[in-house]
Amino acid sequence: MSDSGSHPSQDDQRWTRLTDKQRACLDLLLEHQTSKQIARRLDISKQAVDLRLTTARNILGAANRAETAIAYGRLKATYDQIPCDPVILPPHPAFMPSDFPDGSSAAPLDLQDRPRGETDLQGPRPPFRDLWRYDYRPATRWAIMAAILLLLLVILLAGLAIGQSLTRLLSS
Repeated sequence: MSDSGSHPSQDDQRWTRLTDKQRACLDLLLEHQTSKQIARRLDISKQAVDLRLTTARNILGAANRAETAIAYGRLKATYDQIPCDPVILPPHPAFMPSDFPDGSSAAPLDLQDRPRGETDLQGPRPPFRDLWRYDYRPATRWAIMAAILLLLLVILLAGLAIGQSLTRLLSS
């Protein structure tokens, strides 16, 4: 009879005996990398990679590289999990008090879509502020660009026509 809380399991002991450097090599071994490729990625020698993998193979009790990868993959799935840290979880959303004198909320149609900090007290708004909004679909953006390009082309042609007319008037 064994008490699961008093003695760590054999897998737990194997996992804790693996060093970070061995785990880095084993992670790349799981990606089917050769010793030479692992050495290049970790910027170490091939002999260092082979030594780390051999030591890890002995710790895991595997006979070859394939068994080493399988045993490490099984241990990694069990022991290499990120625990949930409740400190980094966002707080639950809370209702904000109303800014209205009577405590009621505004009607949805009365609310206006404005960027943060923008009020009517800042003066007149730019005339084409909403022309290129981030929430337009790509087709709408292309249509806006085509309309602007067409407008520029019309202005250019009108300018050329006016220039030719003035040239004819001055030359006659």
